[in-house]
Amino acid sequence: MRAIVAAVFGMFALTSVEAAAKDTINIYSHRQPFLIQPFIDAYQAKNDVTINVIFAKRGLAQRLQAEGRNSPADLVLTVDIARIHQFADGGLLQPVRSAILDANIPANLRADDNTWFGLSRRARVIVVSKTATDIADLKDYEDLAQPQWQGRLCSRPGSHVYNRALLGSLIHHLGPAGAKDWASSFVGNLARKPQGNDRAQVKAIWSGECDVGIINSYYFGKLLTADIPEHRAWADSVRMIFPNQSNRGTHVNISGGGVARHAKNVAAAVKFLEWLVSNEGQLLYQKVNYEFPINPAAETTGMIASWGAFKADDLALEKLPPLTQQAQKIIDATGW
Repeated sequence: MRAIVAAVFGMFALTSVEAAAKDTINIYSHRQPFLIQPFIDAYQAKNDVTINVIFAKRGLAQRLQAEGRNSPADLVLTVDIARIHQFADGGLLQPVRSAILDANIPANLRADDNTWFGLSRRARVIVVSKTATDIADLKDYEDLAQPQWQGRLCSRPGSHVYNRALLGSLIHHLGPAGAKDWASSFVGNLARKPQGNDRAQVKAIWSGECDVGIINSYYFGKLLTADIPEHRAWADSVRMIFPNQSNRGTHVNISGGGVARHAKNVAAAVKFLEWLVSNEGQLLYQKVNYEFPINPAAETTGMIASWGAFKADDLALEKLPPLTQQAQKIIDATGW
């Protein structure tokens, strides 16, 4: 473990002389480098700051825990409430007081104790084949359990964090028994065994394997603008629906972040978080990954604007992590 800590220090030591002259922010990121780099470039262009990033697909919480007070991390960036909550629940983030963060982030999309903050929103939407003639019958998540969709649904495994969060929201709104009934009927309507990622569900609709899928909204934007013509064809074959518009609203999740518990550069880290939820930062989330603004006052442009406004479920995301274990039991029991 000492070797790991030493290696991390070594990665950041190259900028130690420069850091003495200006602010430094050391980021541990679950977000892929090509998604975070545009934000770093834009911020450094206007601020006298050095930003260092360590990216890892998994294991960052364990690394922070092992490093303890010796950790060089100032900021953690990740996606999905389950993942950001893992850091908060492990005591790896510190409370932050910021009038800007409080004003720009709705209360249901940040921690009550100010340890984590939503930075952008991603909606869990329904996509339907343009050849389906009964699309008007599909308005809510609950409709996916109706018999008319038997053999017509595709889904990635329910145990993935995106679907587990959605099921957690259904447990909250429908109750455990209602959510289990929904999941059982949903699985009964599947055209194939749960598999693949969100993109794969759109491809399956395009290929005729099924008529309906559930994806995160930004995948639709990424496919529509993909360099690969076939990917654009997949997206062109479906319509996107924001579910539950006549009642509680569409389930949303977040990309988020928090200041590391033993951060050495707290003020600089907070300033960067505040910029991410400014209009400039929120426009970048739209441009880079087709994610919805979290700041209600932020401008909406481009493809995001073309999708139109939608009603989002105002469920406090803090309520979802405690439901995760219950959601997984339902997933296991129903074979999702």
